[in-house]
Amino acid sequence: MSFIVSLFKPLAYISLPVLFLRSLSNSSPVARYYIRAVAYAGTLVSVASGCIFAAIGYSLAGKKYDVNNFVAKVFYGAVSRLFNLQVEVEGEQYLDMRPAVIMVNHQSMLDILIVGRCMPKQTTIVSKESLKFSPLGPFMAMSGTVFLNRGNNVKAVKSLNDAGNLIKKDKISTWIFPEGTRHLSPESDMLPLKKGGFHLAVTAGIPIIPIVVENYHHLYHHGVFNEGVIKVKVLPPIPTVGLTSADIGQLAISVREQMVETLHEISSHATPPSAKKEPTPVPQPQVAFSEKPPASPTPSSQSSALGVSASTTSLASSTSTVSTRRSSENGAETEEDEGMILVGRPESQ
Repeated sequence: MSFIVSLFKPLAYISLPVLFLRSLSNSSPVARYYIRAVAYAGTLVSVASGCIFAAIGYSLAGKKYDVNNFVAKVFYGAVSRLFNLQVEVEGEQYLDMRPAVIMVNHQSMLDILIVGRCMPKQTTIVSKESLKFSPLGPFMAMSGTVFLNRGNNVKAVKSLNDAGNLIKKDKISTWIFPEGTRHLSPESDMLPLKKGGFHLAVTAGIPIIPIVVENYHHLYHHGVFNEGVIKVKVLPPIPTVGLTSADIGQLAISVREQMVETLHEISSHATPPSAKKEPTPVPQPQVAFSEKPPASPTPSSQSSALGVSASTTSLASSTSTVSTRRSSENGAETEEDEGMILVGRPESQ
């Protein structure tokens, strides 16, 4: 009898905090939010830590580009069961195309769940080179992360070209959040897209695959963390063969328009953006899509970071902007965001 008591006594002590937290979660929406948010972050850290050994194994086996897919699936399997959050994907067959630049709208930390559900095999991420020397550096290197040198304009352009060649040579896809920061509000809208991912696609001549995640403000925002289903739609690949740097501004605008239209279509719980919240119209680029080759660039335009105009936001200026860590009602740009996003948005007046 004493043996049975000694066996079940530790289990009883362990279960008491769990029962208490569950009771507290059911009694208060605010408590529920914080308990689930902490548990979500804890699950992420636990999965990432445990999968370091998987990264080593995959890397030694010559399959380093499959590490992110493995970690993503493990994380999604754990979170979807623990938190009763499911992701329904339409158009998933388009993700079989490789190589490609996958672009996804970015709302909150919950997007990691979307990565877990949708990230295909042979897919990596793009990160700033400084993260190579962070605690995550070894894991990122073993998982085939493409590091970009953003120290100055010349090195930034060279890094983009090298990354494009690597992606094309190894036939891998890369995952990018092109908005540059998290954007979550009751209205279904997106920020202007930064141009780095488009430069990467055009340089390598590989298609862009947009993924649109519905506005899930009804499920998650500050003070709210509910159960439910998140709808995701993968759009058909957008070819970039034959395009040049002169076409990138118009390409970014066109892709954003397609994504926003789809966002309105699948976000049944969100409200359309009001007239007051419409983003400032972006002027059309001087060189649009056509069969006519673009004019030869001037020396000053050749030295610009992204090659569209001298006033376009450069990699260096964007880095300094991020360092101010400015805040808005849509959320602050974080180091986590910056690590997976490239810079240079279309110009605005």
